Amino acid sequence: MVNISENNIRENGENIKKILKGSAFSIIITLIGLLIYSIILSYTSVAESTMPTIIIIITGISILIGSTISTSNIKKNGIVNGMLVGLIYITLIYLLSSIITGKFSLNTNSMIMIITSVLTGALGGIIGVNKK
Repeated sequence: MVNISENNIRENGENIKKILKGSAFSIIITLIGLLIYSIILSYTSVAESTMPTIIIIITGISILIGSTISTSNIKKNGIVNGMLVGLIYITLIYLLSSIITGKFSLNTNSMIMIITSVLTGALGGIIGVNKK
């Protein structure tokens, strides 16, 4: 007979794997979205001033999809698990961009990205848990 705490540990381990997969999936979607956007920028007359807004939109959509997918099989604590997807995503993106640019700073756009990541992760978590 399996102990209740062993079941909880196993379940939590599976949830962590799903959350990490959701974060990875979100990053992949972001890369595809940014590639498409860069092609549009290169071959059309779309202004570069649209970059901050489009990047926030791509980020939000990516996290929404990733957190929805990751929480669709978890079936509980969707808000928390979705927020974790967003936090892991934005932490990885922030660290990578800071290492590449050599600047570890927070500005208005960074704060908007963090808030967007957490909120869309929570929303995706709610959607994923309640999806039938």
